[in-house]
Amino acid sequence: MWLLTPCNRTRSDCLTRSAGEVIRVTDTDGDRATWTFAADPSAVRAARCAVREQLRRWELDGAADLAELLVSELVTNALRHATGPVGVALTRPAGRTGVLLVEVSDPVPEPPQERVARPDDEGGRGLQLLARSSRRWGHRSGPHGKTVWCELVVPR
Repeated sequence: MWLLTPCNRTRSDCLTRSAGEVIRVTDTDGDRATWTFAADPSAVRAARCAVREQLRRWELDGAADLAELLVSELVTNALRHATGPVGVALTRPAGRTGVLLVEVSDPVPEPPQERVARPDDEGGRGLQLLARSSRRWGHRSGPHGKTVWCELVVPR
């Protein structure tokens, strides 16, 4: 099991074996990176850090801010509605597609519910942000829960 130290954007080794939030790194080699986070509020920060670091490794820094923001929203939603672990996956663009696939999974099979937030509501804008910021997005249910995904255009 890996432990994640607090994210420092200038550090190149975000994942270390020292005290911090628990994270299971399934794979970060090749064109796909996957992680599993405990259902804990610290998972949001840990997921942001892991995504930013992976995109830096892939030399896709131009997509990092938006990917980090959307992962933060989706992991927060997963933690709000699920009790089990949260999975995060990135798939690097193949060839000249220029599209980064971002996926967040949780053990709840019900699809996310988009709603219209009133001006003074504290929440309810995450899926609207996702819809307006990504090329396209959606969700799929499976035997172990659901995955919310989005495609981000990678700046050249």
